[in-house]
Amino acid sequence: MSVAPHPIDHNEKDLVRRQFGAHAAAYAGSKVHAQGASLARLVELLRPQPTWEVLDVATAAGHTAFALAPHVAHVLATDITPEMLPVAARLATERGITNVELETADAEALPYADGRFDLVTCRIAPHHFPDIPRFLVEARRVLRPGGRLAVVDNVVPDDPVAAAYVNAFEKLRDPSHVRALSVPEWLDAFAAAGLAVEHHETAAKAMEFRPWAERMGAAPAVIAELRRQLLEAPPAAAAYFAVETTADDLLFTLLEAIVIGRRQ
Repeated sequence: MSVAPHPIDHNEKDLVRRQFGAHAAAYAGSKVHAQGASLARLVELLRPQPTWEVLDVATAAGHTAFALAPHVAHVLATDITPEMLPVAARLATERGITNVELETADAEALPYADGRFDLVTCRIAPHHFPDIPRFLVEARRVLRPGGRLAVVDNVVPDDPVAAAYVNAFEKLRDPSHVRALSVPEWLDAFAAAGLAVEHHETAAKAMEFRPWAERMGAAPAVIAELRRQLLEAPPAAAAYFAVETTADDLLFTLLEAIVIGRRQ
């Protein structure tokens, strides 16, 4: 199974900038981004070293960069959305983090020299990229030989019908969503980019429906339709979402993968 390159539409990147620029502040306090279990797990798996130069791609409010910063020499944290960087800068100041540098950059055209970094990370972002294979090639290029790329992202079921339903559901809530891959697609994409997969794992993450729906500014009618789609999902998608009804909200799950590969 391979990942077909998505035709580059620069309007999609403009849409990402608009969506995240308008809601940048929400990502500073988002539990999924700021406190998600994958942050600590990533540090545990990577065992970052004090001499490392790290690039964190699509950093948003900087949470991944800040988790790695105490363990490494320097983190360059980049995002395509300029409005994200002041949010990250404020959080870095509040936390007394001084070895994180913030820059605007496109994940699919990284403006850095070949072999500059020991580690490249990208967390909860590639589903917004128009061309994931191009991002992976760029990440490999800027890694030193033997350096590693660590990707954390939502993944969809292997079943193509369920995968299409989940992706359509995500895109309704956030029009800048392009496509989340399945785990087999990620493994094939790493291999095609010349990255040898050393580790991969998945974990379900519990989502509170209303904060999830409102974070990207969805209109009330869209939120109502998202709720309907959760409650009326076809069997394979329903098994993926595992919806629970509480007194005042819905809880559902998304599946998140960690994939770590090494530049040969």
